[in-house]
Amino acid sequence: MRILIVEDEPTINAQLVASLKDESYVVDCATDGRQALFLGLNEPYDAIILDLGLPHMDGISVLKSWRDAAITTPVIILTARDNWNEKVIGIDAGADDYLAKPFRMEELLARLRAIIRRAAGHATPVLSCGTIELHTKTGKVSVDGLTISLTSHEFKVLSYLMHHQQELVSRTVLTEHIYAQDFDRDSNTIEVFIGRLRKKLPPGSIETVRGGGYRLVCPS
Repeated sequence: MRILIVEDEPTINAQLVASLKDESYVVDCATDGRQALFLGLNEPYDAIILDLGLPHMDGISVLKSWRDAAITTPVIILTARDNWNEKVIGIDAGADDYLAKPFRMEELLARLRAIIRRAAGHATPVLSCGTIELHTKTGKVSVDGLTISLTSHEFKVLSYLMHHQQELVSRTVLTEHIYAQDFDRDSNTIEVFIGRLRKKLPPGSIETVRGGGYRLVCPS
């Protein structure tokens, strides 16, 4: 899952980046409103963490511009002021959730997991596809109740497919969601990760659609 962090305070920015990477998220950063607007309009994200007090362009204006451009990426707004009016303005501008500074990182991570699940149509923290289970809080993956070991990139690919199970996902989309903007992306490596996952998952779990991409197939 790929996240955009929009935060101009260096210490908070660094803490957010470190915590999200520890949770196997792919992270891009913006430190001012104009940069955030550009990235949000041109890069695909699974969620955005948006500070409201930004240089050059404030967070509410950025958020309104995204929504006016039909960008539906889930957004959590951060504010240094625990002001109910500001929260209302943020929600009305199109935010999916909010958190006032100072905040506990555990709460932010929980809210982030929740808005990503909701955006993909999942209500519970455990995603299931047949005998495959992925615990979004712990990162544990099991098949038939037995925990399986995955590399970081294998987990990122499976997590995206589990959130979008039964959907056809192209190699390009997978590449965009498991690598950060500044990473030297090679879509051919997706085939390698898919091949490794197939050896660890039940036969037929990942379907290849020629010219289309991959689909995680869940028994009815």
